[in-house]
Amino acid sequence: MPNTADCSKRARTVLSGVLLLAGVVVTGCAGGTRDAGQGPQGPGAGSQPPSARSGRVTVVYETRTVEPADREAVALIRNSRVLERSADWVNRSLTLPHDMVVKVTSQVPPGVTDAVTQPDGRTIFVPPSFLTQIEKALADVVKTVERPALFPAAEYNTDDLTVLSTEFIFGHEMGHALQRQLTLANLGLEEDAADGYASFYTVNEVGPGPSLAAAILFDEIARKEGRPTLEGMSSDHPVTQQRAFNFLCYLDGSDPEKYQRSLVDSGYLPKTRAPLCPQAWAMLDYGWWTQLQPHFSPAFRPRGDEEQKKAHARLLSETKALAERIDEIRRSQ
Repeated sequence: MPNTADCSKRARTVLSGVLLLAGVVVTGCAGGTRDAGQGPQGPGAGSQPPSARSGRVTVVYETRTVEPADREAVALIRNSRVLERSADWVNRSLTLPHDMVVKVTSQVPPGVTDAVTQPDGRTIFVPPSFLTQIEKALADVVKTVERPALFPAAEYNTDDLTVLSTEFIFGHEMGHALQRQLTLANLGLEEDAADGYASFYTVNEVGPGPSLAAAILFDEIARKEGRPTLEGMSSDHPVTQQRAFNFLCYLDGSDPEKYQRSLVDSGYLPKTRAPLCPQAWAMLDYGWWTQLQPHFSPAFRPRGDEEQKKAHARLLSETKALAERIDEIRRSQ
């Protein structure tokens, strides 16, 4: 979690198991696994013309490309199925114009060192070495930082934090892919919107774990980066420490009563930021439901429409509440 005057602690979580990886494995969105050489499987695959089906998200582990030093991290993520969980949600909920493949592979475009989405939104690359870097950073965290009270003791370990933070980071890349495939309108930087999708998806569909783990990881990255540089300040990404606070703000805003004590009173999220978070979350939540609404799958549309309607009502309520206390908030800052 972010550094504050009151608290400089962080956490981790475990899912054990190391596979000796060999061959190329494709994990289907319905939970099946096949060799990459086989034909397409599952709903929407086969001989149907592209116009008759929705694009599908498929997760591919190109295991022959994985170096020995990265096998443990790849096995951890593969066994956790967090990439597949995100892919499953998109496949159930949305109609995509094109197929999308998520490649866990060392064969990435030139210059790529971390997870990246191609400009057309049809391919997401996840380098195995990037997963290992996440794992090593969080191993340092759990050796040097006390467990935040919000984290269950049984989940305070390197493996679980690696899984949870990877799920959030993959949500960021999925946000990029959806923006590009669906040609969604942005009112700000695409990197902010991608972070927003990661919060939108994980808070609504998974729970607080990914947001908390991502904040912990980004706090560690910010510590190691030291003072912001010109390159960091001018990047299309927000400053690393700011991103960590944004993750926590959206989480807190999703349920202020639930997180007030563990996030705000404990000092992880500054009291000057917290009052703005309910309306910020409501706007983000409504924004993503509204952006995705034209692309809901027929089966998901009833639920999606209802979620969008509820998000709109909450945004109106939170905006009214913010307007009623804005003078008090300004005086306290």
